[in-house]
Amino acid sequence: MWDPAKYLDYSDLRGRPFFDLIGRISAEAPRRVTDLGCGPGTLTLDLARRWPGALLEAVDSSPEMVAAARERGVAAEVGDVRSWTPKPDTDVVVSNAVLQWVPGHEDLLRRWATQLPPDAVLAVQVPGNFAAPSHAISRQLAATPKWSERLPGVSLRAEDAVGTPRDYADLLADAGCVVDAWETTYVQQLSGPRAVLEWITGTALRPIRAALGDAEWDEFRDDLAPLLDEAYPPRPDGTTWFEFRRIFFVARIPG
Repeated sequence: MWDPAKYLDYSDLRGRPFFDLIGRISAEAPRRVTDLGCGPGTLTLDLARRWPGALLEAVDSSPEMVAAARERGVAAEVGDVRSWTPKPDTDVVVSNAVLQWVPGHEDLLRRWATQLPPDAVLAVQVPGNFAAPSHAISRQLAATPKWSERLPGVSLRAEDAVGTPRDYADLLADAGCVVDAWETTYVQQLSGPRAVLEWITGTALRPIRAALGDAEWDEFRDDLAPLLDEAYPPRPDGTTWFEFRRIFFVARIPG
């Protein structure tokens, strides 16, 4: 279960990669713009402002996120990106921080490249920090005897959850697309106590939160917090530097 309010913590920092992504989309007057994984709809509204003449389609797998998006006036629908198929007039597809949750998403990209109309644009951003201390330490803690017995079948995303920019560039170029692929590491200044824990609580730790009751969840967080504070020591001013690598690619379907 996604918590829209928790996800919107650090909303400015979470939104920055989205704007870096759509800034590289050159479409001027698309007929339909699709937001795959629209979340609470805050960024979807920016797509509507960017292309006011387009029909806006918004999809998310979380009923809670879809409800939050609808409250903001986004006509979002509950759906699974794995079964989503572009309509004939889909000229822009944006998928922001979604495909890391989908094993085998490379096959989706290949399929979409064959189904989208000529000159359509597919723009994707995924986190690329699964080897970072924040994620490695969380996986290590979840694998300890104390917690592995309480988390049967629960796994956090491993380092192979996403490819490199070159991997995606090769994949889509082989499909005939013109590809712009890159990566950026944002050095984010987080504020407040246990800042890195609060950051990953809204995203990476979601499978663990869903598997634990409230008391156990608080206990897990209390076990994890000092480990993260050691890896990411707060500065004297109380803020914490958090390096976050992101992977981007924008592919234009052959005309």
